Amino acid sequence: MYSIPCAPSSCALIHACPVARRCESAVEKVHMSSQTESALSQNFSRGQRRLGIKRFPNSRAGHQGSPRTTKNPEPGVHDQNGRPSNLALSKGTLPIALSLPQPTVVSLSNMDISSILQGGYQHPLSRSWQAQRQLTKEMLMYPIFITDDPDASDIIASLPNQRRWGINKLQGFLDPLIRKGLRSVILFGVPLKCVKDERGTPADDTGGPVISAIRLLRDLYPSLYIACDVCLCEYTSHGHCGVLRTDGTIEPEPSVARIAEVALNYAKAGAHCVAPSDMMDGRIKAIKRALIDGGYGNRCTLMSYSAKFASGLYGPFRDAAGSAPSFGDRKCYQLPPAAKGLACRAIQRDVCEGADIIMVKPALPYLDIVSHASRLAPDHPLACYQVSGEFAMVHAGANAGVYELKTMAFETVESMIRAGATLILTYFTPEFLDWLEV
Repeated sequence: MYSIPCAPSSCALIHACPVARRCESAVEKVHMSSQTESALSQNFSRGQRRLGIKRFPNSRAGHQGSPRTTKNPEPGVHDQNGRPSNLALSKGTLPIALSLPQPTVVSLSNMDISSILQGGYQHPLSRSWQAQRQLTKEMLMYPIFITDDPDASDIIASLPNQRRWGINKLQGFLDPLIRKGLRSVILFGVPLKCVKDERGTPADDTGGPVISAIRLLRDLYPSLYIACDVCLCEYTSHGHCGVLRTDGTIEPEPSVARIAEVALNYAKAGAHCVAPSDMMDGRIKAIKRALIDGGYGNRCTLMSYSAKFASGLYGPFRDAAGSAPSFGDRKCYQLPPAAKGLACRAIQRDVCEGADIIMVKPALPYLDIVSHASRLAPDHPLACYQVSGEFAMVHAGANAGVYELKTMAFETVESMIRAGATLILTYFTPEFLDWLEV
């Protein structure tokens, strides 16, 4: 009997013969795993000995040595080097047959105890226990657009199921949500009738949409937590988030001073939380100092949009709030999307400057930043804003039949919680209030 050649020059011969292909497969199985290499090699060697086949020199897994040739090649069956001849292959007379090792059957009784995981999540309830946190109604904050038209109930075309509300319509809208368990809202002013200027003067007008809504909601719903977005872009004539120089660039000091002034006036009106989204350097420290000096340092929460990226996902929001800049963009003060290190520095800075809550915005494309933030500030609540573009994308996919809306809404929000979020700002809040009842 003879050895099986496996030199590269014999590949065509091996693949031409069914028996040889089985032999090659046996050799490949020897190479499969370092853990089974020894056992398979022993079985292969025993088969060779039973059949009288000589071992290859230097035969080890991963090494192809030169095959030994037979001393007396059989005419018509082997060539002068002892390799199977074309004649033998054509006649099907290759005198070789290997006893191939049987596939290993994995038994649970033979597995390591720590390898068995599925028993821990076979029941819906036990699956819920595997999560570090569960989504609850208390974790939801609902963004609401408030306009200065008191009777407005305007559909926002780019934001499914969302409207701009006048204060006369708020109670009818919110009553059912409060009964379902709505615990917190964040207000965004949408001035339609006021005259905008370079400093964003209408932002803290006592008769403006935000301050009017704060007072109304405090009277109607004493237990409702009211946060207010603090920015100037909705109220400035140029649509940027601060005060501009004559060359169109942001002037930091007057911008920060104006932002702090607006935040303090929201706190005085009754806001439980002020949330500056302008991304000016130093605004957290300035707002904290203004709150302390005004007597609201221990009465009003400061939630910072710490890692707010210059994202393409804000389009529907800017349509809803009328806050698109009239020229240029906001890339000089919002964070570059690829800037992980810069985001981490901004989070650490805002914590040092007195932020009570930190936020990452948008959420889903920046879950790595959410995870980093949860480690950088483990003792601070961490908010994620599922922004308008994310919300619109989930709806668009569901409308196209790509997935079921409820399933994807939960998956996106639960991924934020898994990454470390403790507070979710989402336009899905009304739906979640229903879904979480089931």
